[in-house]
Amino acid sequence: MSPAEHEAPDTSHCPLCGQANQCAIVAGLPPESCWCMNEPVSREALARVPADLQGKSCLCPHCAKPLAGSD
Repeated sequence: MSPAEHEAPDTSHCPLCGQANQCAIVAGLPPESCWCMNEPVSREALARVPADLQGKSCLCPHCAKPLAGSD
């Protein structure tokens, strides 16, 4: 395995667009203060997260929005 395969994922950036994901937990704030606790997160967007980052890196508010006509 290469050294890159052992690196922890960057949890402060969206795995879809690479922008800051504004995650409260990453910022050291209580989970209940995170934007995702009060906004809908699209199932379609979650499905687009690469398998190796699912459950490890949060989406940003923009990428988490449902696309027009979807969930």
